[in-house]
Amino acid sequence: MSTGVVVLNFGEPSEPDREAVVDYLERIFFANADLEEYDSEQAARERSRKLAKRRAPGLIEEYEEIGGSPLNEQATRQAEALEERLQARGFDATTYLGMQYTEPFIEDAVEAARADGVDRVVGFPVYPLCGPSTNVISLDELESAMAEAGLDVPFQAITGWHKHPGYNRVRAENIDTFAAESGVDLQDPDTALVFSAHGTPQHYLEEGSRYDIYVEEFCSVVASLLGVGDYHIGFQNHENRDIPWTEPEIEDLIGTVDAERVVVEPVSFLHEQSETLSELDDELAEAAEAARLDFYRVPIPHDDERIPGIFADLVEPFLADFDPGYYQYRQCQCRDVPGTMCLNAPQTATDDAAAAHQAEAETDVGTDDGTGADARADGRGDADTARAEDD
Repeated sequence: MSTGVVVLNFGEPSEPDREAVVDYLERIFFANADLEEYDSEQAARERSRKLAKRRAPGLIEEYEEIGGSPLNEQATRQAEALEERLQARGFDATTYLGMQYTEPFIEDAVEAARADGVDRVVGFPVYPLCGPSTNVISLDELESAMAEAGLDVPFQAITGWHKHPGYNRVRAENIDTFAAESGVDLQDPDTALVFSAHGTPQHYLEEGSRYDIYVEEFCSVVASLLGVGDYHIGFQNHENRDIPWTEPEIEDLIGTVDAERVVVEPVSFLHEQSETLSELDDELAEAAEAARLDFYRVPIPHDDERIPGIFADLVEPFLADFDPGYYQYRQCQCRDVPGTMCLNAPQTATDDAAAAHQAEAETDVGTDDGTGADARADGRGDADTARAEDD
């Protein structure tokens, strides 16, 4: 059975062309039109165009400063590497890159998969931290595009996947390597580790999105892997509408850090793009300089040789036809559509009962033989409780 894996991404103009940038921004604003109230779709489109034209000059300047965005090129290489890895594992799989807001669009990926005659489709958003305007909406758009193209084949989807242990290790080791190469000691009290996450409107959190919680738990785990007890989290907000966003704003946070230097990790991103190369390397660096802080920005490990294997691990259950629950997948609640799975969803009552029974059994064994298995069971019980509180 041939499988089309549609690798979903945001997209970004590769060149500072005004028309391309305005069109790109207009698509983003219209996709998030529910953040404001409108009398008609036409009014929403007009408002989106107005916002796009207002934002475009600043973004064009950013693209000119960084020499164009490398996001699409890096995303293409990741998708190609995933296909190579899946085929090396023996799967009849082809990857198709589908961007939300630039070419190749999601409908382009669907048309390519239809032309190839795939027997099923798996949607895989390359956003580790699940959000409504990224993971969820991109999968909705993919399923709609399949229906419009007449691609009537089985469809499964993956949403949040930041809990993949290999991915946590890649990000932690990437920070550690960068710090060592930069001559920075992460354990030094005069060094502050700052996680910079892409912001989101409070509206989405109030509607039930747990994006901020995913950011907090992921940063906590990465810091623990690094042996760092104290760290900071700030958000890169794009306040183009008069609505509240996540707090604290990263530039405001930098001004409050009590240290001599900051090591900034762009925790939400898997590619270098304007949010890293301009917003962090230029704007945040200037804010750090104003606060008299030495500034170190961790590069994105987009070309880490382990990334394709992690992607393949995440997709594998849907290609090998075994229960994704074996890999700790559960029905997603952020996108509560049958066949949409994630690593964030809570355990069912059956899962909880089985976990409790297993922990009790192992505790008894540990008490009998004195091997310390009871302590290990306690640790697993804590982990199960944490998982049960997710999503």
